[in-house]
Amino acid sequence: MTTTELLAKYNVPVPRYTSYPPANYFEESFTVKDYETAVKESNTVGEKRISFYIHIPFCRHLCHYCGCNSFAIMKPEKIDRYVSAVHQEIEKTAKLLDTHRPVSQIHYGGGTPTVLPASVLKELNEHLLSAFSCIDQPEIAIECHPGYLDENYWQSLTDAGFNRFSLGIQDFDEKVLKVVNRRPSLLPVENIIQILRQKNAGINMDLLYGLPLQIEKSFAKTVACAIELQPDRLVTFSYAHVPWVNKRQLVLEKTGLPAKEEKSRMYETAKEILQQAGYHAIGLDHFVKATDELYTALQNGQLHRNFQGYCTRRTTGQVYAFGVTAISQLSNAYAQNSKNIEDYIKKIETGFATVKGYRLNEEDQIVREVIETLMCNYSLNWQELSDRLSISEEKIKQATAYNSALFYTFANDGILTFDEKQMQVTPQGTLFVRNIAAALDKRMLHSDKSFSKPV
Repeated sequence: MTTTELLAKYNVPVPRYTSYPPANYFEESFTVKDYETAVKESNTVGEKRISFYIHIPFCRHLCHYCGCNSFAIMKPEKIDRYVSAVHQEIEKTAKLLDTHRPVSQIHYGGGTPTVLPASVLKELNEHLLSAFSCIDQPEIAIECHPGYLDENYWQSLTDAGFNRFSLGIQDFDEKVLKVVNRRPSLLPVENIIQILRQKNAGINMDLLYGLPLQIEKSFAKTVACAIELQPDRLVTFSYAHVPWVNKRQLVLEKTGLPAKEEKSRMYETAKEILQQAGYHAIGLDHFVKATDELYTALQNGQLHRNFQGYCTRRTTGQVYAFGVTAISQLSNAYAQNSKNIEDYIKKIETGFATVKGYRLNEEDQIVREVIETLMCNYSLNWQELSDRLSISEEKIKQATAYNSALFYTFANDGILTFDEKQMQVTPQGTLFVRNIAAALDKRMLHSDKSFSKPV
């Protein structure tokens, strides 16, 4: 089938599967007590390594495309109260954790974490690491909006302990940035990279396609500009238009969004340019160099993903998340904090801020492993899964919505190679791996949830 025919058939709403089950299945009946129990159990069940996530929800101004839980920057005293609450949440959670477990990953997201002074971020890092040892070369990462950061701030960030930086460029075309209400980088991006390289930091560059005024040719130019700067990892995020989640996105419809065929061409052209430049595709949207440990993990079928993004088995860990709307991702449970800043602060003063979550049963955990393996590595081998999980192939398939007739249809359409022992997503099918994963999800047989489209 041609790409146009595939888009017509498969560009339908399906989960992104950054978690299984997706966050819109979380239940309000999941309580603070359930969260505390799950944290205690996580010391003896599942991955021993620890991953910490801190959500900083503030932004100097709000980009129209953003679907995150973010807020316009508030008065200094309100921000101070918020940071104090995060410290309290860290302290309370640390008391429930086995301090012999090592930290493998720390990630700051938002919002815009870099609205905070670097000294405040350094104090948070020091608090997180004060009670735990680390693995060798843990990943301590932060998402950065370069529109407001001068040379001194970048230097201070490296001194605060961060060793991986995600630069939120989105597009090098300032006309595109203006229409989506995003400020371009204050410093030339090459200057930022030079500062970070001097500290041997890992550099991600984040681009976003599917925005107003973008076309295949203009986005290809942005990708070429990014390649010239040689980031270690380059991420081409697909803009998800979900105005029912964030009404701010409706303003983008006034200018107009690219047609799905144009958006598909943006991705395919970007992918071709990146691969010609020596970058290798990782999962849905990442491109890395051959020396990157993510690429090695992909080659070995060991690529992993959590709410922090793609990672290796070396850096993966159960995720303990702090801050408003933050989601902890444990071996047998998810727990999400309040989305309201004032409510979060008040709840933390007396306990935890959990407002909903989900307890995974055995079948959920099996399906999570199946879908994660497919989404990360573009392949499934039932025998390998059976060996890893110590569960029979038959039981694994029974836990999913496995229907061989449907997968043969995928194969006939050219997006999958398939037999009863294994499946491999084709290069043409990578855009539609979410559809293939959804075909393994029993929940999607009778779902009333809202999801974004793959393209």
